[in-house]
Amino acid sequence: MSEIERLKDVVIRLRAEDGCPWDMVQTHASLKTTCIEEAAEVICGVNILEEKGDPENLKEELGDLLLQVMFHAVIAEEEGLFTFDDVARTVSEKMIRRHPHVFSGVVYDLDEDRHAAWEQIKQAEKAGKEWQEPYLKAAMEEAEELIEKAKKRKGYDQN
Repeated sequence: MSEIERLKDVVIRLRAEDGCPWDMVQTHASLKTTCIEEAAEVICGVNILEEKGDPENLKEELGDLLLQVMFHAVIAEEEGLFTFDDVARTVSEKMIRRHPHVFSGVVYDLDEDRHAAWEQIKQAEKAGKEWQEPYLKAAMEEAEELIEKAKKRKGYDQN
């Protein structure tokens, strides 16, 4: 069994009827706070690595962020929406599509050409999904609010 399969089994067990009461009741919405906090803690881990050369915190925090991804994927699977494999497949396909110079033998003479191609591919992917754009702005604002709440919970608010 791979470690990712083991992690999925752990999350499934935590959400089982005889699992953890807190984990059982989590939803996509209720996990927003922990997801944003874990993302911030990954940034902390990167900073520690850069300043101290110690990778342990980054390893731990990446695991915590991966747990958030797995939690959402398991909940989505319970809801019949998609699986963790679907998530992994989607991002793999996106990266392959956006890197034709790596996966399809396309040659760009200039970095600017490669960047322009990336943007063109990304725009083509987003075609027909323009209605989603206002949701990103609102999500950024919500993320700021969640970070402020996290700062208060952790005692970092200086107001």
